[in-house]
Amino acid sequence: MEKETKQKQQNFGKKILEIIEKIGNKLPDPITLFFLLSLGVIIISAIAATLNISAIHPGTKETIKAISLLSADNIRRIFTEADDNFATFPPLATVLVAMLGVGVAETTGLLSVCLRKLVLIAPSKLICPVVVFAGIMSNLAADAGYVVLVPLGAIIFLAFNRHPLAGLAAAFAGVSGGFSANLLVSGIDPLLSGLSESAAHLIDPNYQVLATSNYYFMAISTFIVTGMGWLVTEKFIEPKLGSYEGEVELKMEQLTLAESKGLRWAGYALLAFVAFILVMVLPPEGILRQPETFTIIPSPFLNGIVFIIALGFFIPAIFYGIAAGTIHNDKDVAKALSVSMSSMGYYIALAFITAQFISYFSWSNLGAIMAIGGANFLQSTGFTGLPLLLMFIIVSLVINLFVGSASAKWAIMAPVFVPMLMLLGFSPELTQTAYRIGDSTTNIISPLLPYFPIIVAFGQKYQKDLKLGTLISLMIPYSIAFFLGWCALFIIWFLFGLPLGPGVELTV
Repeated sequence: MEKETKQKQQNFGKKILEIIEKIGNKLPDPITLFFLLSLGVIIISAIAATLNISAIHPGTKETIKAISLLSADNIRRIFTEADDNFATFPPLATVLVAMLGVGVAETTGLLSVCLRKLVLIAPSKLICPVVVFAGIMSNLAADAGYVVLVPLGAIIFLAFNRHPLAGLAAAFAGVSGGFSANLLVSGIDPLLSGLSESAAHLIDPNYQVLATSNYYFMAISTFIVTGMGWLVTEKFIEPKLGSYEGEVELKMEQLTLAESKGLRWAGYALLAFVAFILVMVLPPEGILRQPETFTIIPSPFLNGIVFIIALGFFIPAIFYGIAAGTIHNDKDVAKALSVSMSSMGYYIALAFITAQFISYFSWSNLGAIMAIGGANFLQSTGFTGLPLLLMFIIVSLVINLFVGSASAKWAIMAPVFVPMLMLLGFSPELTQTAYRIGDSTTNIISPLLPYFPIIVAFGQKYQKDLKLGTLISLMIPYSIAFFLGWCALFIIWFLFGLPLGPGVELTV
């Protein structure tokens, strides 16, 4: 009887995912979709402005009104700022700069040789958790994980004769679904804590929220998310995808003498480059530290991490190519750079139209109004204690589907919920922890995530007809698992009253 019930539940879940995939795949090409969404925002903004839809910003008390993009000024803005929207689109430079280094490493053969070496020495059973864990830790490098680790996850799985889309999904889940988890303090920690502290000052002008305020919880979350990502990939995603029938690009022969020599020299170059960077970061007055305060967070080191990563691929690739004989002169290097950029044509076209949509959404104020509406809804529910915190997580994850920026959402929500929960006895650090859970869990299923289109583009390398629906249906099990696992951890943490970070309690 239990087996039949379990089988029915599995079949039901499978049917739901299949329906989502079918509906999603009936959507047009992502370029067309974002073009239609852009038109939709323009029309909806005009309707919302005509209806005088507005919201009161909880922090500044300013009235935020819906702005019509069909006004004369905004029509002119659509035409005159299109190129600026494209040029300042955050993922564009990140992706292209990182791919310059990664592309050269791939063209010279370094990436293929490294992966073959990995396959020859690594235990295959641990590849999946390693990919998810690496994705989580890549958050230290800001958004670079999206353009470096996600495609690398697909290649690694392919090297182990596993479905590359499963590797792509596992890496994507780690990078984006586990965005707030990490074993180290990352750039998002001081950003969110600063907003929390400002909101806490509405109740206690002397309250301090440190960048390490969620460290214990997020460090443990790293292993929870890794475990959940591992479980979902092997128990749900790979069985769903089945065996990969595409062309296997990596052959698992032993490395040749030339390849071994090249790999050795690439290692020497990488060590020298890392040492060079450390010399500029580790000393108390290092060049890549913040000039005024000599801190690492924030610092030129973190701000330049994408370029550093690109050089971390590019320099070893040059030494590999020279030693292995795949690079003979500067023309070969120029050709490798050109090849790496030529493969990015689709993404560049997609980035242009996506940048317009995100800009229109911002200009119209529709995102801010929706976020404030979600906050007002939560206040009206009448929940208290743990149920209120769990409901807050749910509201955060729903809002995250429409407003991708973690700091932008928290800037709106913190002035409402931090003071409200402080008056109920809960610390700002606890409220911030709950928010971070909600903010992370739906990143991987939101088409409005700026990097979502490039994940589709990466996946199309292995499945040419891959569409948004297929990718979303692949990621939904991760989103559900992360939500349940994180909520369970949060409940345990709350019930046992464990400190969230060094010296940080759950109550005030």
